[in-house]
Amino acid sequence: MEHALTLNDGHVIPQLGLGVYKIPDDLAAGTVQIALEDGYRHIDTAALYANERGVGEGLARAALPRDEVFVTTKVWNDRHGYDETLRAFDESLAKLGLDYVDLYLIHWPAPQQNRYVETYRALERLRADGRARSIGVSNFHPHHLDRLLAETDIVPAVNQIELHPWLSQTETRAYNTAHGILTEAWSPLARGRAIGNATLDAIGARHGKSAAQVVIRWHLELGNVVIPKSVTPSRIRENLDVFDFALDAADREAIARLDAGERTGKDPDDLD
Repeated sequence: MEHALTLNDGHVIPQLGLGVYKIPDDLAAGTVQIALEDGYRHIDTAALYANERGVGEGLARAALPRDEVFVTTKVWNDRHGYDETLRAFDESLAKLGLDYVDLYLIHWPAPQQNRYVETYRALERLRADGRARSIGVSNFHPHHLDRLLAETDIVPAVNQIELHPWLSQTETRAYNTAHGILTEAWSPLARGRAIGNATLDAIGARHGKSAAQVVIRWHLELGNVVIPKSVTPSRIRENLDVFDFALDAADREAIARLDAGERTGKDPDDLD
């Protein structure tokens, strides 16, 4: 937990974790085990990814004390609603083979369903019961958060959003900060777009680092939690090797010029 941030509920989250989106269940166990043995202490999964069972197996294989690993999972859009969310959580917990998760998120607001408030109330219940130590949201715009803050009791600990040099999410990050919500970046490398980018390669060359390492470092210096994904052992290790250099003002300015408001995924208002 040396490189960690404190959430608004007092719990601590490792700032750099492993994302497992699109990693098949049968590969997830080995990938998670390798990451944990290499020093990762934060794993981010979701019901949608259909690999919670493999993640749980990888956690078991690594055999680390439970309180040394931060585990996140999420409720998918088709399980919104108070009772349905509680059932979905039970299923996720059973697949993971855990007694609790460190962070449980609403994966998307799915505003057309208009059920994210009651879904979040289920998360509040899970936190009160100690089965989800922290709770939060993912892909919430400020206007979704406005309603949530007005109609529920607990400020989300985290808002996990698509965030990378081509989509810096300045407004949402500022909103999160103003309300004590930690920003977490998914698709932090823009689904591979960072690899081979001339600007990022040039910055990396000056620091003896790869373009991916430069972007991960950029996230860390912004104060984001960041969860790059890989199944390649060498890349998993490379993504963790980002704590021995720092970007300078010229680096940050060059990266800022990449921002074009371009998403790799859907806008949260459009996904139901």
